[in-house]
Amino acid sequence: MKVLLLGGGGREHALAWKIAQSPLVTSLVVAPGNPGIAAIAECVPVDIVNPPAVLALARSRAIELVVVGPEAPLVAGVADALRQAGIDVFGPGATGARIEGSKAFAKEVMQSAGVPTARFEVFDDVEAAARRALAWGPVVVKADGLAAGKGVVVARSGEEAAEACRALGSLPAGKTILLEEVLTGPELSVMALCDGQRFALLAPSQDHKRVFDGDQGPNTGGMGAYAPANFLTATQLEQVGVDVIAPTLRELRKRAIDFRGALYAGLMLTPDGPRVLEFNARLGDPETQVLMMQLADDLVPVLRACARGALTNTTLAQRDGFSVGVVLAAHGYPEAPRTGDALPALPRDNVFHAGTKMQGDALVTSGGRVLTVCAHAASLVEARRAANALAESIAWPGRHYRKDIGANAP
Repeated sequence: MKVLLLGGGGREHALAWKIAQSPLVTSLVVAPGNPGIAAIAECVPVDIVNPPAVLALARSRAIELVVVGPEAPLVAGVADALRQAGIDVFGPGATGARIEGSKAFAKEVMQSAGVPTARFEVFDDVEAAARRALAWGPVVVKADGLAAGKGVVVARSGEEAAEACRALGSLPAGKTILLEEVLTGPELSVMALCDGQRFALLAPSQDHKRVFDGDQGPNTGGMGAYAPANFLTATQLEQVGVDVIAPTLRELRKRAIDFRGALYAGLMLTPDGPRVLEFNARLGDPETQVLMMQLADDLVPVLRACARGALTNTTLAQRDGFSVGVVLAAHGYPEAPRTGDALPALPRDNVFHAGTKMQGDALVTSGGRVLTVCAHAASLVEARRAANALAESIAWPGRHYRKDIGANAP
């Protein structure tokens, strides 16, 4: 099978690593890819949010399955263009991607489907939102659209919430503002591989968003993750499938949305049970890196079955033990990451590239989150120790990482 993977981050490196292991795959092309991916696949510099360009690449390489990594190509309608041309795609069309691209749409779907979530109100007028927030007090303020991880503020007072409404309202993503009740409890991620009706659940995982140890400092795209996150038992995970994933897919079908791709549920385990904080229309980063290390099954037939609406293997075999991923970030991340720093020689195994590029013969940093280094072991303690040791062994000026990924697991 000839496979095309779209994306060039740590998530896509992990997916490429897993896909390349499949005996079904005869050719793996990644667009645009990165230097780490280039060691295991052919990388092609194509604009992945340009549907005609992606379609032309797929046709030129006789691609049989396209796997879409990030959300931007989904929102741009790349999956729609490929499906119309008769090419199997793992990734929803643009209407399905709205579940990530519009928080208001996602909440409307949850409400209609009976999915447990926080109480919320939606405003198209920023000042009306600010007045309501001032009266509400502590509240979560969200910009409706995609805001590169900067579209959510957990306000501790009405005054702070009103200020957040005005700040988020100034963003392109903030034409619509959501206010939500503040929930409490540990957060975790449950991701489902969906064929429009049926789904297979990956192991639950937990991301660490704050930049510094102890959940201090500003939010980031994610500083590390581990799996499985045993806040959820196997029975509870199955119940999330019943209470969250299945009704969401049913509601989307009612709206003529055939969701074939990854449905990512960001959950909070409240005293009243799991509540959905958000949906994404793709796999998470850095969660994918550890999920691919945990997954025992061949990923490719599952992705192809989802793309064809014909999933039969709804239970995925997982490896015993735990996987931990630690993100190595550039100097100044997340506010002003420095790029162009030379990287040392890197191990090939268990190191997934995200913000790297070749500059002549040198490998240099090109983004804020540079690498995700991973380890798998029989216990979470051992996996954490091994991942941190690998992280410590890879140094360049100003690099930083969290040493407490998975430290608060039950």
